[in-house]
Amino acid sequence: MDIKAAGHGENDRAEEAFDVTMAGVKGLVDAGTVHVPRIFIGPPNELTQFAMCYEPNMQIPVIDLHGTHKQIVDEVRTVSETWGFFQVVNHGVPVSVLEDMIYGVVKFNEQDLDAKKVWYNRDRAKTVRFNSNYDVYHARAANWRDTLIYTRPAAAVDDLFIALGLKPDNLKELGCAKDYTCACHYSPACPEPELTMGSSRHSDPYFLTIHLQDQIGGLQVLHDNQWVNVNPISGGLVVNIGDLLQFPENLSRLCQMTSFQSVQHRVMFTNSNARMLYVILGLCNIIWEKYL
Repeated sequence: MDIKAAGHGENDRAEEAFDVTMAGVKGLVDAGTVHVPRIFIGPPNELTQFAMCYEPNMQIPVIDLHGTHKQIVDEVRTVSETWGFFQVVNHGVPVSVLEDMIYGVVKFNEQDLDAKKVWYNRDRAKTVRFNSNYDVYHARAANWRDTLIYTRPAAAVDDLFIALGLKPDNLKELGCAKDYTCACHYSPACPEPELTMGSSRHSDPYFLTIHLQDQIGGLQVLHDNQWVNVNPISGGLVVNIGDLLQFPENLSRLCQMTSFQSVQHRVMFTNSNARMLYVILGLCNIIWEKYL
C-alpha cells in the first residue's frame, strides 16, 4: 500500500503499511517522499493552541553545578517549582562524551536498513529495541522521528535526588531507582515541517528526565500558556520534572514538598533542511505501573 496516498479512512492500514517496512521515517525520506503522509498530520489546533513566546529574555533557567551544595539545592528546588524545566552546565560529563552520543545516534540511524531491521521490534520486555513511534497504532498522529531505546540499571542518581531534597534510600525502597530508559530520537529532514512534529505535546511519565539536544534545537516548553524555546547550550543538559515527582501521593511519602511542576513540552522543526536528534534518559519509570 502506498503510505503517501492514504486517506483518513485508511489510517489503520496506512499505519500497518508504514510499520511493516521497518524502515521508519528515515525510510520515507530515503524513498524520496516529498509530502508528509496523513498519519503524521495531527489536528490543526495542536500546533496553534498556544502562542509562541518571542521575548528575547524569556529562557528556561540555567544552573551551574560548580556552585555550593546549598546554592545548587536551592536553585533546583526553585526552578522545579516554577518552571519544571532547567539546563545544567559544569555537570562533569565531558563535551566529547556528549558529542560521541550524538554521533552514535546519527551513525545508527544512517546505516544500511538491513542492519537496523535486526533491532526493529515493539516488545517492551526487550532491553534494546528500535522502532518508529511506539504508539503509532493509537496516537492521534505519528511523530516525524525514529527511536532507539534501551533500558539498564540506574547508577549514580543519588546526587540528583538529594539536590531535589529527596532521600535516595526511600526512593530505592519504593523500587523507583532501579532502572532508567534511554530513548534516542532521530528526526530526518522533513519535507513539510509546518504539518508535523518531532514530538507531540506531552509531559513525561517518569520521576526525572535528562535531555541531550544537538545544536539544531527544536525543544519547546509550555510556560505561562506560551511556548518557550529551549535553546541548546554547548555541553549543557536539559532536566525536567516528570509526572511522578509532581503527584502528591508519590512525593508525600518521601518529603514535604509537593509543588514541583511536570510541564508540557514538544519538539518542533526549525527548518526543512536539517535533521534533528535528541537523547533522553527517563529515570525511575517502573514506579508508573507499580503505584498508579
